[in-house]
Amino acid sequence: MTVLMQIEAAAVRACLAVLRAMGPVRASDIAGRIARRLGPLLFVSRVADGNLRRALPELDDAGRHRVIAGVWENLGRTVGELPHLASLGETSTGPGWEYADRDGMRALAAQGGPLLFVTGHWGNWEVLPRALAALGMEGAVVYRPIGNRVIDAMVHGLRKGAAPGIRLFPKGARGARQAMAHLAQGKMLGILGDQKMNDGIEARFFGLPAMTVSAPAALALRYGSAIVMMRVDRIGPARFRIVMDPPLTVLPTGNRAGDVAAMAQRMNDGFEAWIRARPESWLWLHRRWPKP
Repeated sequence: MTVLMQIEAAAVRACLAVLRAMGPVRASDIAGRIARRLGPLLFVSRVADGNLRRALPELDDAGRHRVIAGVWENLGRTVGELPHLASLGETSTGPGWEYADRDGMRALAAQGGPLLFVTGHWGNWEVLPRALAALGMEGAVVYRPIGNRVIDAMVHGLRKGAAPGIRLFPKGARGARQAMAHLAQGKMLGILGDQKMNDGIEARFFGLPAMTVSAPAALALRYGSAIVMMRVDRIGPARFRIVMDPPLTVLPTGNRAGDVAAMAQRMNDGFEAWIRARPESWLWLHRRWPKP
């Protein structure tokens, strides 16, 4: 472990301690305010600007700046809320979440059989495993490990503390084997499906070709599972609404590659509809499309 990584880990540990000492609303507000002010000055914001120019060309300079500032504020709030995940729960007011369709989600949890949830870097996506666990769902999520193993261990601990009943499978060959075994047992699996996947398949996203994750569609076909797209809408500081789209069913045609491609396109269409409605809620900071 390099000296730089040790410094990074110490800085993150100190920041988490400070945020933990605050209440969830204050931590969300302060972290969001700092990120909104500083984030647009960072080089990675040029990536977001380029993405917006291509995906939403109708936005002018002021509109793109407004979205990018909102993206950073949401990301800052998500970080500020991270140490408080374990203290959040279902509530009608204040810090916590509400379900847009609680009965529908409970029915989904009770039906049994393998089930795939697909979400994206939207609102506070870290809340979703805890909200699913609160409904009694026995499941797992696939996550991308952080390069700094000490920071990864800190975040992993916060996630496990928030949703102890949800297993965490690291992205990669070992995690893929764990995920398949999990689905074969008839359980729930959550996957982030909005990032660029160089080993995925090409699908249209905002009318542009984009390498898209194919694992949810392939797994749904293999295990006869529906795909449910879910998101965590931010409706206030440390306040969320869990929204579930109608399940996407996979009807095999005998052309497996075509079936996977069609389902990947339907997922991209779902993400696009979310983003067009609230563009500042999505993380525009990663390179979703190939460079022009």
